[in-house]
Amino acid sequence: MTSSAEPVTRILETSFWQQPLAERMAAFIPWREEAPLHHLGYKHPMTGESEHFYAVLRHAEVLEISRRADDFCSGQGAVSIADMPPEFLDYFGSFINMDDPRHTRQRTIVSRSFTPKRLAQVIDSVESICGEVIDAFCEAGEADFVDVLSQPLPLLVICDMMGIPRSEFKTVLDATNIILGSGDPEFLGDADPGEAVIQAGVQLIALMNELAEERKKNPTDDLTSKLVNAEVGEDMLAPNEIGPFFILLAVAGNDTTRNAISHGVNLLCQNPDQLALLRSDMDRLLPTAVEEIVRMASPVTFMRRTVTRDTELSGQKFREGEKVVMLYGAANRDPRVFDDPERFDITRDPNRHVGFGGPGPHFCLGANLARREVEVVLRHVLTRLPDLEVTGPAVPLDAVMAPPLVGGLKRLPVRFTPTERVGAR
Repeated sequence: MTSSAEPVTRILETSFWQQPLAERMAAFIPWREEAPLHHLGYKHPMTGESEHFYAVLRHAEVLEISRRADDFCSGQGAVSIADMPPEFLDYFGSFINMDDPRHTRQRTIVSRSFTPKRLAQVIDSVESICGEVIDAFCEAGEADFVDVLSQPLPLLVICDMMGIPRSEFKTVLDATNIILGSGDPEFLGDADPGEAVIQAGVQLIALMNELAEERKKNPTDDLTSKLVNAEVGEDMLAPNEIGPFFILLAVAGNDTTRNAISHGVNLLCQNPDQLALLRSDMDRLLPTAVEEIVRMASPVTFMRRTVTRDTELSGQKFREGEKVVMLYGAANRDPRVFDDPERFDITRDPNRHVGFGGPGPHFCLGANLARREVEVVLRHVLTRLPDLEVTGPAVPLDAVMAPPLVGGLKRLPVRFTPTERVGAR
């Protein structure tokens, strides 16, 4: 058994999550070897009460918990480590915080709009938006990659999908930055984190409710229209469900793509051999490169499940009501599953990562869209900005909560040879 120089309780410190990605992931190595499950105590940030959870660090246990939704549920208290007050769940729940039958009902309604035909339409939109976004900075020669591309692009795609006008984009961007920022003062200012997040949720729900009412009267071809205007015999989202779903899409659907793009560019620049290999055969290697980026970056840091009844996993007995927290980044570098797991290898196949969650009812509904979106972005960037390089350290979110739900980057400085705007030709 390997002994760690640092205690596993470091994952409860904000400084741990502000380390570079490689250093943070390296810290998991001895902890993962010590045990598959670690019992950790913490104080509830709102009540101050002492509570505990089991940190899950290995791949096999993440798969098992994900599959056993009847034993390890999502609908009791939240998917965050600490139980959230009801008003938080009202705004930020949607079906990510639900169990069956409510979960299946809402997910089924939404999945009707994630068909291959609809996905092809969205990818056409991604191609167009990507060209537009790169046009906005390609003549500058240097930029903060997060600010100019990976932050706006996925959210523009989501807003276009939902039919939200561009005039409201800044409102959506600011609100999602507050929700995704894990309390980063740069996005909050002097506001109380809890109050700021609630207010951001209120803004997004109000915007979505107004749009939903309009689409009921005047439906178009966007996702909002499809969710509030059912075909004969089909169920549809209720008025109080459409806003929380949009928050889920704009936050959970945005963060994986946004941070996969940022981390992906950084990983490729840190591994010039892999970048050269990808350039040599993008058609063949982009799909496996995207899977490896998601594995290595694991943008969604964790998800919590609650034990519904006395049960056992890997020799550990659980009592009803106890919490397990699946740390996806640690599981995605488990040497029991991945050969040389700390190596970035864009040809890795098979690649059984859990970057989109484990198997089971809560596997990411938008995983295929996220994959294709990252592929499109990388192709555009490598084609239009062929000598792009990272010029400084990636700056992580200055989270006040640990662990943060999203292992995000808020800055990534890059430079490149200025190029002509495609729209100017």
